[in-house]
Amino acid sequence: MPDANFRVRATSESAARVSVKARNFTMIVDEPPNLGGEDKGANPVEYVLAALAGCLNVVGHLVADEMGFNIRRLEIDVYGPLNPARLYGKSYEDRAGYKEIIAEMKVDTDAEEETLEKWVKSVEDRCPVSDNLSNPTPVKVIAKEL
Repeated sequence: MPDANFRVRATSESAARVSVKARNFTMIVDEPPNLGGEDKGANPVEYVLAALAGCLNVVGHLVADEMGFNIRRLEIDVYGPLNPARLYGKSYEDRAGYKEIIAEMKVDTDAEEETLEKWVKSVEDRCPVSDNLSNPTPVKVIAKEL
Protein backbone atom coordinates (compact mmCIF):
# COMPACT_ATOMS: atom_id res chain seq x y z
CA MET A 1 0.00 0.00 0.00
CA PRO A 2 1.46 3.44 -0.88
CA ASP A 3 2.12 6.09 1.75
CA ALA A 4 -0.67 8.51 2.61
CA ASN A 5 0.50 12.09 3.10
CA PHE A 6 -1.13 14.51 5.51
CA ARG A 7 -0.53 18.22 6.01
CA VAL A 8 -1.75 21.07 8.16
CA ARG A 9 -1.02 24.76 7.66
CA ALA A 10 -1.05 27.19 10.55
CA THR A 11 -1.18 30.96 10.86
CA SER A 12 -0.27 32.71 14.09
CA GLU A 13 -3.05 34.91 15.45
CA SER A 14 -1.27 35.90 18.68
CA ALA A 15 1.64 34.76 20.83
CA ALA A 16 -0.56 31.98 22.26
CA ARG A 17 -3.07 31.27 19.48
CA VAL A 18 -2.73 29.73 16.04
CA SER A 19 -5.35 28.92 13.40
CA VAL A 20 -4.68 25.54 11.80
CA LYS A 21 -6.17 24.36 8.50
CA ALA A 22 -6.45 20.62 7.92
CA ARG A 23 -8.13 19.91 4.60
CA ASN A 24 -11.41 21.91 4.83
CA PHE A 25 -11.34 22.17 8.61
CA THR A 26 -10.07 24.94 10.85
CA MET A 27 -8.84 24.29 14.37
CA ILE A 28 -7.99 26.99 16.86
CA VAL A 29 -5.08 26.14 19.12
CA ASP A 30 -4.87 28.46 22.13
CA GLU A 31 -3.78 28.50 25.74
CA PRO A 32 -5.87 29.17 28.82
CA PRO A 33 -5.45 32.63 30.39
CA ASN A 34 -3.06 31.33 33.08
CA LEU A 35 -0.69 30.32 30.24
CA GLY A 36 -1.03 33.59 28.30
CA GLY A 37 -3.92 32.75 25.99
CA GLU A 38 -7.59 33.63 25.61
CA ASP A 39 -8.94 30.06 25.90
CA LYS A 40 -10.42 30.07 22.38
CA GLY A 41 -9.40 26.45 21.75
CA ALA A 42 -7.66 23.47 23.22
CA ASN A 43 -3.93 23.88 23.75
CA PRO A 44 -1.27 21.95 21.81
CA VAL A 45 -0.75 19.22 24.40
CA GLU A 46 -4.53 18.72 24.69
CA TYR A 47 -4.68 18.26 20.91
CA VAL A 48 -2.03 15.53 21.25
CA LEU A 49 -4.32 13.69 23.68
CA ALA A 50 -7.32 14.31 21.41
CA ALA A 51 -5.41 12.93 18.42
CA LEU A 52 -4.66 9.75 20.35
CA ALA A 53 -8.30 9.38 21.44
CA GLY A 54 -9.52 9.91 17.87
CA CYS A 55 -7.09 7.37 16.47
CA LEU A 56 -7.88 4.76 19.14
CA ASN A 57 -11.57 5.19 18.34
CA VAL A 58 -11.11 4.59 14.59
CA VAL A 59 -8.71 1.67 15.02
CA GLY A 60 -10.78 0.23 17.89
CA HIS A 61 -13.89 -0.04 15.72
CA LEU A 62 -11.90 -1.34 12.74
CA VAL A 63 -10.26 -4.11 14.78
CA ALA A 64 -13.53 -5.03 16.52
CA ASP A 65 -15.17 -5.48 13.10
CA GLU A 66 -12.25 -7.66 11.97
CA MET A 67 -12.46 -9.74 15.16
CA GLY A 68 -16.22 -10.14 14.77
CA PHE A 69 -17.60 -8.38 17.83
CA ASN A 70 -19.83 -5.39 18.35
CA ILE A 71 -18.92 -2.21 20.21
CA ARG A 72 -22.10 -0.76 21.63
CA ARG A 73 -20.35 2.17 23.32
CA LEU A 74 -16.73 3.28 23.59
CA GLU A 75 -15.39 5.95 25.94
CA ILE A 76 -11.72 6.91 25.81
CA ASP A 77 -10.13 8.85 28.66
CA VAL A 78 -6.61 10.07 27.82
CA TYR A 79 -4.41 11.87 30.34
CA GLY A 80 -0.87 12.34 31.59
CA PRO A 81 1.47 14.55 33.63
CA LEU A 82 3.55 17.27 32.01
CA ASN A 83 5.97 19.61 33.78
CA PRO A 84 5.88 23.04 32.05
CA ALA A 85 9.24 24.12 33.58
CA ARG A 86 11.23 23.30 30.42
CA LEU A 87 8.70 25.07 28.19
CA TYR A 88 9.31 28.24 30.18
CA GLY A 89 13.10 27.74 30.32
CA LYS A 90 13.07 27.41 34.11
CA SER A 91 14.52 23.89 34.37
CA TYR A 92 15.85 21.23 32.03
CA GLU A 93 15.56 18.32 34.47
CA ASP A 94 12.26 17.01 33.04
CA ARG A 95 11.50 16.58 29.37
CA ALA A 96 9.27 19.17 27.68
CA GLY A 97 6.55 16.66 26.83
CA TYR A 98 4.38 14.23 28.72
CA LYS A 99 6.14 11.96 31.21
CA GLU A 100 3.62 9.28 30.23
CA ILE A 101 0.26 9.12 28.54
CA ILE A 102 -2.48 6.79 29.71
CA ALA A 103 -5.44 5.93 27.49
CA GLU A 104 -8.30 4.12 29.21
CA MET A 105 -10.66 2.51 26.74
CA LYS A 106 -13.98 1.74 28.41
CA VAL A 107 -16.04 -0.44 26.13
CA ASP A 108 -19.57 -1.82 26.25
CA THR A 109 -19.43 -4.90 24.07
CA ASP A 110 -20.52 -8.48 23.59
CA ALA A 111 -16.86 -9.66 23.51
CA GLU A 112 -15.31 -11.82 26.22
CA GLU A 113 -12.41 -10.60 28.39
CA GLU A 114 -9.82 -12.67 26.51
CA THR A 115 -10.98 -11.21 23.20
CA LEU A 116 -10.82 -7.67 24.64
CA GLU A 117 -7.22 -8.23 25.76
CA LYS A 118 -6.25 -9.22 22.21
CA TRP A 119 -8.30 -6.34 20.84
CA VAL A 120 -6.65 -3.63 22.93
CA LYS A 121 -3.14 -4.92 22.13
CA SER A 122 -3.94 -4.90 18.42
CA VAL A 123 -5.52 -1.43 18.63
CA GLU A 124 -2.46 0.03 20.38
CA ASP A 125 -0.12 -1.69 17.90
CA ARG A 126 -2.02 -0.48 14.80
CA CYS A 127 -2.87 3.09 15.89
CA PRO A 128 -0.61 5.54 13.97
CA VAL A 129 -0.83 8.20 16.70
CA SER A 130 0.07 5.70 19.42
CA ASP A 131 3.01 4.62 17.27
CA ASN A 132 4.19 8.23 16.81
CA LEU A 133 3.96 8.87 20.55
CA SER A 134 5.61 5.59 21.57
CA ASN A 135 8.50 5.56 19.11
CA PRO A 136 11.01 8.15 17.97
CA THR A 137 9.76 9.94 14.87
CA PRO A 138 12.18 12.30 13.13
CA VAL A 139 10.91 15.87 13.38
CA LYS A 140 12.64 18.67 11.47
CA VAL A 141 11.73 22.28 12.30
CA ILE A 142 12.89 24.61 9.53
CA ALA A 143 12.73 28.44 9.55
CA LYS A 144 12.11 30.26 6.26
CA GLU A 145 11.34 33.88 5.46
CA LEU A 146 7.80 34.74 4.30
